[in-house]
Amino acid sequence: MQPFPKQDIIHDLGVHRVIEPAGALPQPAWKLDNTPITQPSETLVDVHALHIDSASFTQIADICDRDPGRMRKHILDIVAQRGKMHNPVTGSGGVLVGTIRELDEVFGKTHGLAIGDTIVSLTSLSWLPLYLQDIHTVHLDRSEVEVHGKAIFFRSNPVSKLPNDLPQSQVVATLDVAGAPSRVSTLINPGMRVTVLGAGGTAGLLTLCALRQGLGPRGEIIAIEYGEKSLQDIEALKVANVIIHGDATRPLGLVEQVKAACGDRDYQADLAVNVVNVPNTEFATILLTKAAGRILFFSMTTSFTSAALGAEGMARQVEMHIGNGYMPDHGEVALQLLRDYPALRNIFMKRFG
Repeated sequence: MQPFPKQDIIHDLGVHRVIEPAGALPQPAWKLDNTPITQPSETLVDVHALHIDSASFTQIADICDRDPGRMRKHILDIVAQRGKMHNPVTGSGGVLVGTIRELDEVFGKTHGLAIGDTIVSLTSLSWLPLYLQDIHTVHLDRSEVEVHGKAIFFRSNPVSKLPNDLPQSQVVATLDVAGAPSRVSTLINPGMRVTVLGAGGTAGLLTLCALRQGLGPRGEIIAIEYGEKSLQDIEALKVANVIIHGDATRPLGLVEQVKAACGDRDYQADLAVNVVNVPNTEFATILLTKAAGRILFFSMTTSFTSAALGAEGMARQVEMHIGNGYMPDHGEVALQLLRDYPALRNIFMKRFG
């Protein structure tokens, strides 16, 4: 018989808020108790905005024909049904911006917080009980909705206090994907060749800057992007060596494009980073990576079954990493990139205000 977990672990992780299925952890659970009244070890936050992750927001926008009214209702329905913002199609959430209303003492000491502080969750919305009273505005251009609501944080949940020297909208967008540039920084060595698929998105641009800092002048960056406006942003950033307008869902065609762009040089990467926000890009990523190279799948649309079986079928002993959004720096690596790269701030200013 398995020993029953201690009550402090149950409350620290938020298991006591799980309604269905009983005993599950909050993230994979189907439904949470989102009653906005604190229990011991909980922190209550007044929520001002949800920055929904790109894969989830894109899926919701597509099925609602990008109609803000329909999207508003769809998001409210998800939260009402599940007690959290957890897209049942993509399985992903996003992050929130809010002000601390009631503060658990341990949580406050851990993160250096006080009542009234504005915070950004580094915990996925798919883990946090969320109660929404209304959605005021849907921002189609930045995957964000302004809301009136409340959220519960548990002691295990990482957060970041909003810095004073950067615009809030840029900080929120950055912290939503902060794990990508931070993790990439731990995987590279000077002089490597790195390919980034989906390089023009928020995570992609931050990753490009992190790569250039870590690779040094001899390292090579191949940036692949499908959206034409995003391609212009990559060019304006001036950190990529090769920029390709390509479709990662068409692997063989993309490989030929990369080969042609590289000429006589080796086109396969020591490290490939996938930050694409659409499905079916696993095979292109594997084909563009050396047989014994590394891959970081940071996209929430990744099918890890396809990736594993695809590498097997291609006889590629690639080392595949799952993009974990949490890193111990609590987003500081990503925020510092905003400070270090004025061109990146200018792009984010256009995108997020």
